[in-house]
Formats: sequence, C-alpha cells, structure tokens
Amino acid sequence: MSGIKYFPQDLNLENKTIILRVDLNVPIVEKKIQDFTRISLILPFLEELIKKKSKIIMISHLGRPKGLRDATLSLLPVYKHIKEKLNTSMYFYTGEINDELNSKCSYLKNSEVLLIENIRFFKEETDNEENFSEKIGKLGDIYINDAFSCSHRKQASIHGITKFVKVAYAGPLLKKEISAINSVVKNKKEPVTCIIGGSKISTKITIISNLIKSVSNIIIVGAMANNFLKYNNCEIGKSLMENNSSEIIKKIIHEAEKGECKIIIPEDCMVSKSFEGNAVARDLKSIEKDDIILDIGPKTLKTIEKIIDSSNTVMWNGPAGFFENKNFAVGTNFIAKKISENTEKKSLISVLGGGDTVSAINKSGLNLSFTHLSTAGGAFLEYLEGKDLPGLSVLK
Repeated sequence: MSGIKYFPQDLNLENKTIILRVDLNVPIVEKKIQDFTRISLILPFLEELIKKKSKIIMISHLGRPKGLRDATLSLLPVYKHIKEKLNTSMYFYTGEINDELNSKCSYLKNSEVLLIENIRFFKEETDNEENFSEKIGKLGDIYINDAFSCSHRKQASIHGITKFVKVAYAGPLLKKEISAINSVVKNKKEPVTCIIGGSKISTKITIISNLIKSVSNIIIVGAMANNFLKYNNCEIGKSLMENNSSEIIKKIIHEAEKGECKIIIPEDCMVSKSFEGNAVARDLKSIEKDDIILDIGPKTLKTIEKIIDSSNTVMWNGPAGFFENKNFAVGTNFIAKKISENTEKKSLISVLGGGDTVSAINKSGLNLSFTHLSTAGGAFLEYLEGKDLPGLSVLK
C-alpha cells in the first residue's frame, strides 16, 4: 500500500506527547502471560521513543470484552511485565476517558510512559464513535499506529482518532509487516496454497471467497473445518461449530468450482471426550456423539504434506487443532515443520500470520524457518487479498 506516512527516524520528539497504538493482545491464563511475542516486538520502538525524551501514552486492546469491564481481560499483567523491562517510570490508568485522564497525561514527564487499560472496555472504541475518538486524539501531539494486526478494524484508536491529531504516522513494526508481505506477494510463485484455521467461518467468508480467485488450494483446518464436515452430513459430536453456516459454505464451494480452486477438508481427525483428554484417531464415519474434534488425523496430514510439496507458495493462518493441549498440537506442529523444511530448501515461499499461529509455533519449541512470520491474523489475510485497510488508509 503506497502513500503511507511512516514515522521519520530523525523527528525531534523532546517534550512531545506521543499516542502509541500497539497490539498487546496476548494470551493470558489466570493472570499469567502465555506468549510474550507481541510484547517483545513493541519494546525496541518504545525504548527509542523513551530515549528521544518524548512522553508516551500507550493504547491497546485485549480480547473482546464488548464494552464491559472484564477483569480476565485486564492489561494489568502486561503493564507489570513491560514496567520491569523499561528503565523509566511507567503508569497504568484504569479510569474513564475524561478530564482525569487528561490531567494524568499532562503530568507526564519526558521519557515517562502511561498505559491505558484495555481500550475495548469502552463500547465507543469498537463503534468508532466520533466524540470518543476526539477525546483520545486530544491526549497527545503525535499519533503513531504500530499495530498492523489491528489495522483492518474501523475503530476509534485505529481509525477515528486520526481526525483529531495534528499528525499521524505508521510505526516501524507496521512498516516492517507491510514490506515483508509486499515482498512475498510480489515474489510469490504458482501454485499457491492457503491453509486457514480458526473457529469462525463468518469472519473469514469474504477473505476465503477472494482468495479462491488467486490460489490453487485452500486447506480448511481447526474448528472451522467442523462446519464443512457438518455440511457434508458427518457426525461432529460436541465439537465447536458455527450455527447457520451452510449457506456460506455452499457459496464457497460454488465459487471454488468456478475458479478451479480445490477446497481440502479433513479426511480423519483426533478426538477426545474433553479438552484435557488424550487423543483418539477417528475416521469421519466413526465419530461418536460425545466426541470433540480437536485435531486433524494422520490421513489428512499425508494429504496436506503432498499439497505442500507440490506448492511453491504457502500462506497459513490459524492452528490445525487445540494446540494448548500437546496431545492435539500434532497437526499444527507437523504442518509447521513441513513448511519450514521446504522453506529451508528454498523450494517454498512461506508466509504465516495470526497470534494463535505464532503462539502455537512458539509453544512447539521447534527451531523453524519461514519467509515471513506475522503476528497479524485478520489484517494479514485482508491485506493479502488486496483490501484497503481502514487503519492504513487514514495514514496516507
């Protein structure tokens, strides 16, 4: 995407207040951070802004609290971790977006940092509400979006805010993501395979429909595949699935047939009676009514292996199973290893995206190589399909 205003490295920031939109949407279980990748990525630029003697107001979301204050989605554990890493004073603001916050920000000294509590605790954020956008926009002098992974969202701290700041830039992380993805898209070689996981098909219908026009194979894995299995009248037991998805799937299959794109779904799977249980292999015809499908099976893995071997470019978003339990991380780890092996042989261009995908790869403990690994999920896929992302269009 051309024309984006990138943050100039030689800009004098002394005494300037920076509104820094970052992505600190990390997995947290019982107040403990499970994956630090996104935090580690934002630290170098944050430290650069501190050295330049600016005052920094950080904004991020965590999960989907739907405008309600949810203690399990608080950024407090993230704040504590970052505070330990920085050699400066850092504060955590948990109040409303009002004069109290304005006052707190006005008292910031050069090189100090203030992190605002989960911005999605405010319904006005996801509504891209104008007055709310103005309130957060007036907190500082310069706005920097360094959250490519959120830039497909038309929300206040990504989109609306830019109307009310003096100047808006894309940060270095965002620039790096765009440059890497552009390089892959420019240099991609046919045939192209796209592997898509996740649970909600409705959030990826447009993406899948558009990818059909430009790829040879789309492999559906993860909980999303359950919808396709159900559509094909397979028993899926107590597995996760999305209601009312049959028309969406029918449309995808029809468009794939027209576009000569193959849609590949699991031939077998690994099941359990609970998410904490052991893995049992099942053919599609032998799935029981109290089974939960939690990974793809060995036949499916062989099929995927052949497709990856016959591909010159692979794009992957979303784990193949419930990787949080190692018993159901086999499919995800197998795919990751196979893509990495072929990338190292220089026979494959590989681009992977999504917070869960990155977490799964980190959790595997494997030493893997990819052409590009992005923490962005939806933004990554929408950018690949050529969409004008709301968060980027306002930075031109």
